[in-house]
Amino acid sequence: MTSGRSRVIRACVFDMDGVLIDTEPVWRRVERDVLARVGVELTDDQLRETWGKRIEEVVDHWYRTRSWDGVRPRAVQREIIREMVQHVRERGIPMPGALEAIAAAREAGLSVAIASSSSRELIDAVVDRLGIAELVDGVCTADDEVLGKPDPGVYQSAARLVGVEPGDCVAVEDSPAGVRSAMAAGMRCVAVRSHGPLSDDISGADVVLDTLLEFTPELIDRLRAA
Repeated sequence: MTSGRSRVIRACVFDMDGVLIDTEPVWRRVERDVLARVGVELTDDQLRETWGKRIEEVVDHWYRTRSWDGVRPRAVQREIIREMVQHVRERGIPMPGALEAIAAAREAGLSVAIASSSSRELIDAVVDRLGIAELVDGVCTADDEVLGKPDPGVYQSAARLVGVEPGDCVAVEDSPAGVRSAMAAGMRCVAVRSHGPLSDDISGADVVLDTLLEFTPELIDRLRAA
């Protein structure tokens, strides 16, 4: 058993993009489109370089490496967030098994939190769109942390918010940075293959699933016994 973990799992902390809502391909499209307007053309492979990071860090990365004139990085960041929020409110759909996974966590008696690299504005839009406000006990955004994922801060904050130790939590992630963040916080981690990483990228997780439909109360029991 990893140091700091207990056999008692009291909370489930979900990442959001690519775990609860199908936004990863939308992020790539919006980032590509908005950055192209300031003269930065990016390939899918280049977009993967910053996958799972805060949008502030994404924009700053490209400003450092592919500097542009006339538009401040924060204005680019705000436009990306605006377009993402609009997409979620109008067309956002849950990832397969996402709502069932939240229900499974509740059935297992766990508190439920969200720990995301996205802005609070976007998290609120997702919670509203999916109708899960009454099922989620707390929301943490990496925007409120000194560092984003893979730093463990946002997961540590989520554990504090629901009143448990990180070692009493299981995190659900889909990005390499997110898996490292959750594991560094001392949580068990379930990784879900989605639009982005290959299985090797998330192989450091305790369990790797093909879909959240596999996240069941029985799986939680197995994690408790591990």
